[in-house]
Amino acid sequence: MRVELASEGSAGVATGLPVLDHLVGELARIGRLRLSLEVAPGRVDEEVAAAGRGLGDALAPLLRSPGASGHGSAWLPADEALAGAVLEVSDEPHVASNVDFSGQRVGGLAGDVVARFIGELAAGAGLNLHIRVLEGKDPEHVLLAIFKALGGAIGIACRE
Repeated sequence: MRVELASEGSAGVATGLPVLDHLVGELARIGRLRLSLEVAPGRVDEEVAAAGRGLGDALAPLLRSPGASGHGSAWLPADEALAGAVLEVSDEPHVASNVDFSGQRVGGLAGDVVARFIGELAAGAGLNLHIRVLEGKDPEHVLLAIFKALGGAIGIACRE
């Protein structure tokens, strides 16, 4: 796992889960991060946890570097969906969300797996993270809007 600030975001992601690879790529693009993430093949829940924790661990120094604001927020759309992410560096990581994908599959990925990824990212980075979805019927669009908003908020928090 490698991540750095960039003028233009890009990602090389290989989690073994194409939909997660795409979502993390969008997070990097919107957050203007250059990241490389590769997870050893294994059980899906283990891969997702490792990917989220690895990204969070890699982001932690950027979020706490001199000049980084340590907090950020962003609202972004994906087709009919609109999601927001608000975050702040915290010694007690926490995720609060109004999204419940339990029992749903999105792009072949169980919704609770996405929640696990976000939870592990927040724990690894040390974030108090709030995610809100205002609009959205298509679960794929909702997830994309969430990851775009999360990327935007992270990008802001890593910079002045």
